[in-house]
Amino acid sequence: MQPLHEILQANRYPGRSVVWARTLDGVMCGGYLLTGRSPVSQARVFRLVDQELIVVPTGPAANDPLRHYIAATARGDWLAFGNGKQVATVADRLQEGQSPAAALNGLEYEPDPPIFTPRITVIVNVNSPADAWFGAARRSLSDRTSTNLLTLSVRDLAPGDAVLMTTYVSDGQQLVTGEPFLEALTKATDKHNLLDELWQALDPRFRVAAATFTPQDLAAATLRNQTR
Repeated sequence: MQPLHEILQANRYPGRSVVWARTLDGVMCGGYLLTGRSPVSQARVFRLVDQELIVVPTGPAANDPLRHYIAATARGDWLAFGNGKQVATVADRLQEGQSPAAALNGLEYEPDPPIFTPRITVIVNVNSPADAWFGAARRSLSDRTSTNLLTLSVRDLAPGDAVLMTTYVSDGQQLVTGEPFLEALTKATDKHNLLDELWQALDPRFRVAAATFTPQDLAAATLRNQTR
């Protein structure tokens, strides 16, 4: 497997990314990465409000649900994080007692032609954080408009193991939908070191924000916002 930072360095514009890893201290950690190309996409930051990580504009921009949303939320026994409004939907379903697979079902890719950005989501039960579920709602590469739904159960990562989903693979100009998922290696010793690894791997031209957190304590997430 490739090192996590090498995978991200090779993908100059990954769009939005979710990471699930066990750092070398043995702790399970989540990560969410935000990149942008346009000025309005770059004019965003992460804010922590109670048990939620929120993407907000830095200026007077009008609310745009494709750019401004709850990126991570802790509700009851569950942590959910991802790249859009589906995070709150999935968290609500989990609180209603739905299974992870059911909670991730029925999601749609983003209505942003011609890109049709995938919606990517991770959910974790805080009482058994060795297990995580990834969900991806992706548009077919053919002319078919129906959504391809991927649900991936990730179990018992060893220290140094990581799983990554990105919305895009891009050189910063041309882009295509990212791989369904990538397994990688990290040398991060804890969530702070993991944030450093992820942040340094992102191309500064497109880097917007990054966060890492443990499933039991989203309120203590480590955040980094790009200054421009």
